[in-house]
Amino acid sequence: MVNGYTLTLAGLLLLGGSLGDRYGRRRVFVIGTVWFAAASALCGLAPSATWLVLARTLQGVGAALLTPGSLAILQASFTPDDRSKAIGAWSGLGGVAAALGPLVGGWLITAVSWRLIFFINLPLALAVVLIAARHVPESRAPQNPGGRLDLAGAAAITFGLLGVTYGLIEGPTKGWTSPIVLAALVAGAALLGCFAVIEKRSADPMMPLSMFASAQFSAANAVTFVVYAALGGALFLLPVVLQEVAGYTPLLAGTALLPVTAIMLALSARSGALAARIGPRLQMTVGPFVIAAGLVLLVRVDQSGSYLTGLLPAVVVFGLGLAINVAPLTATAIGAASSEHAGVASAVNNDVARAASLIAVAVLPAAAGLTGQAYLHSDALTRGFHVAVLIAAAACAAGGLLAAATIRNPPRSTSPRPEPPDRQWHCALDAPPLHDRGSGVEEVRV
Repeated sequence: MVNGYTLTLAGLLLLGGSLGDRYGRRRVFVIGTVWFAAASALCGLAPSATWLVLARTLQGVGAALLTPGSLAILQASFTPDDRSKAIGAWSGLGGVAAALGPLVGGWLITAVSWRLIFFINLPLALAVVLIAARHVPESRAPQNPGGRLDLAGAAAITFGLLGVTYGLIEGPTKGWTSPIVLAALVAGAALLGCFAVIEKRSADPMMPLSMFASAQFSAANAVTFVVYAALGGALFLLPVVLQEVAGYTPLLAGTALLPVTAIMLALSARSGALAARIGPRLQMTVGPFVIAAGLVLLVRVDQSGSYLTGLLPAVVVFGLGLAINVAPLTATAIGAASSEHAGVASAVNNDVARAASLIAVAVLPAAAGLTGQAYLHSDALTRGFHVAVLIAAAACAAGGLLAAATIRNPPRSTSPRPEPPDRQWHCALDAPPLHDRGSGVEEVRV
């Protein structure tokens, strides 16, 4: 059920971002939200596990349409000075949602029925659609009149990502030498290579390879890969250890990380605003080192189960590191691409983060010596977990060094920003005008 959603989400993210850039980011975002809600209803009505898996797969399609749109809309709707702060607020509120979702879902499952965890999406989706229609401006990339949708590129990247994602998900359980796992990985990698060739030759590519000519864009995504691999591996193991070693209930294991959410909500927007003033390099360098310190402190988690002395210090330091790093990292990755490719840039960054987490979940337990038998013995699980978080901390520190070496602050203007004269209107939306009149283009007043 989880993998079906993950496969379609990862496989279609780039297509969703490209469609938003071409046909309108708000439009595709709203379509994705409606699609997600309809699939949620199918999940809630599923008469069997098979139907539930199929409905979850459809739900992933909707998520792939709406996920890149949210960041692309922020990128297109805010002036450069305000984007980092807006993305910081997005990061903080996203953390709140990630924390509240499991708590509300757990209560609904216990008190009423598992079906309500899907039906609750319907009123939320309705609110999203109404708010988007009323308050979110439309934006899109400048259209090439003769351009057509890059169907060959879309097919290659979608099935390539599906193959790689499936191989990474099934590798730890089926074995890396399993024929189906090897076939999926090899076919996926081959299709990704074909995608690069198709995009290089296409007159109207869905993901222009020129995006990667930006050293800042490539560097930000490289840092994303390293840091999110460390985060994905450590956060995959932590709830297991809290329950199997420290004796936490599933509910307590979920609430144990609430301080991270509170810290991100309080500080992410401020972190983004600071990065807009001084540049992202310092925070993208320091943040991973603070995250690494929090991961090192997780070696204090053991059979005693102490929260105040064992887990809380690690959680607080970890949360501070995320608040320092996430908003500048995301804003830099999206901002390094041109605004006309904001949707594709967001999708690339999302896919890099998800691929990093998948690889870490597949590789980190084995690297730490956590075999299937280790999960049956708390001492072995504890030792393996301590090794795993130290490996993850080293990876995070490497991400900080990589940021220091590759990320550059944008040049700062030495002249003050002129204030617009009285009654002078301007459009803050970094996108083509919303209305045309005749052969001329009218400036939209926002």
